[in-house]
Amino acid sequence: MAQIGGHGGRLRAALLVCAAVTLAGCGDMSRFQVAAPAAPAPIMRPNKPALPTAATEREHERILASYGGTYDDPRLEALIGKTVDRLVAASERPDLAYKVTILNSGAVNAFALPTGQLYVTRGLIALASDTSELSSVLSHEMAHVIAKHASIREEQARQAALVTRVVNDMGNNDADMTALALAKTKLTMASFSRAQEFEADGIGVGIAARANFDPYGAARFLTAMERNAEMKAPRSAIDPRSQDFLSSHPATPERVQNAQASARRVASTHTVERDRDTYLRAIDNIVYGEDPSEGFVRGRRFLHPKLGFTFQAPESFMLENTAQAVIGVREGGAQALRFDVVRVPAEQSLADYLNSGWMENVDRNSTETLSVNGFPAATATASGEQWQFRIYALRFGSDVYRFIFASRHKNPETERSFRDAVNSFRRLTLAEIQAARPLRIKIITVQPGDTAESLSYRMQGVDRPLERFRVLNGLEARATLKPRDRVKIVVD
Repeated sequence: MAQIGGHGGRLRAALLVCAAVTLAGCGDMSRFQVAAPAAPAPIMRPNKPALPTAATEREHERILASYGGTYDDPRLEALIGKTVDRLVAASERPDLAYKVTILNSGAVNAFALPTGQLYVTRGLIALASDTSELSSVLSHEMAHVIAKHASIREEQARQAALVTRVVNDMGNNDADMTALALAKTKLTMASFSRAQEFEADGIGVGIAARANFDPYGAARFLTAMERNAEMKAPRSAIDPRSQDFLSSHPATPERVQNAQASARRVASTHTVERDRDTYLRAIDNIVYGEDPSEGFVRGRRFLHPKLGFTFQAPESFMLENTAQAVIGVREGGAQALRFDVVRVPAEQSLADYLNSGWMENVDRNSTETLSVNGFPAATATASGEQWQFRIYALRFGSDVYRFIFASRHKNPETERSFRDAVNSFRRLTLAEIQAARPLRIKIITVQPGDTAESLSYRMQGVDRPLERFRVLNGLEARATLKPRDRVKIVVD
């Protein structure tokens, strides 16, 4: 989560709740604080490299910062390198060069820059079930480069930046007008991108088939991504870490059908490869979900080992750690919370900060100074048209953390649950910090008598383990397991 300036503009209550509700979900990794990106470790294919532009270099650095830097795994890098070599040789442009960077993110995403820089998250790699499915993603992104979609998108991004600059230069303080202008630009870009997907699918399926990969891998993986997305609440367009492949590559039923039709057209009579065993060996022990070093969610609890604190959300809340904040929504959507960090001068009291104008309609008379487990804190209330807010600011070391609770119906019970959540904020013990480990994918062999239900009991640290086991392994609800099958489970 990037740090937010304490006086960077007024925060509209309605927009705050909208962000909180749409960001709710579980599973994708998001940084609580964006660390400096690790040195890039791309997989480079030896053809004629395109010269990077200043814009693509900036975009590359932004991607690394937004998606946790690179994920270094020699086995995965070797598998992807070999796969890309086969795809390039079978493509319409074998003269093009590609760099593939594995991103240290649990989000399910992949994208391309005009120079042939391809990006794939470890979350996407963990979801795929065989090499043919991964090849469908890589060939799809290569198709965007071949068809110059990536170059067109870069120009669209420049136009969007221009619109933003013009609106800002006008000096108009109407946040609604600014948001409308940006929304219109984003809508144009989304519609344009949506129209490109069918073309990229067709090109990608053809490349994969000529490379002797199963051409139906694209349709299977699109289906897997849809099922994975259905397990989450809606994501927000303002948080890159919460975005997945379906956000920029919409997967409609028509698109799945089109991928299947493309596969039928190019399918050959000779044997094609899924290469499942090789793929599963390569992803065994890959990190799954969030990286604990940057904060992670376990049920209703958020822990940040690096910064050394934890807190627990109220009952029935689902939490998601995003790039900007930890967001929570209660079942039914009548309550929400946002937890983030801001810069507040040491000489400014927390009570004064709460009343400094960063949020509208704060009731000054409700402001109260207090202590939370020995940490200086202050609280106040605010109101909107449909929502009531309880806000807290808490000083922890040199940082100030905000709890912003929203409720449609304020009553003593909600107030008590919000207060209990704030009072759960505490330092992590040394033992808790040392015990914070990432979840990982483990490949196991199905034994006689094993079922999806029995193996799902071995899944650790995830919600809806049976459904997630099926999605991770591409299993339909009524599918049965066979002895000696190799499957994925999530372990601590």
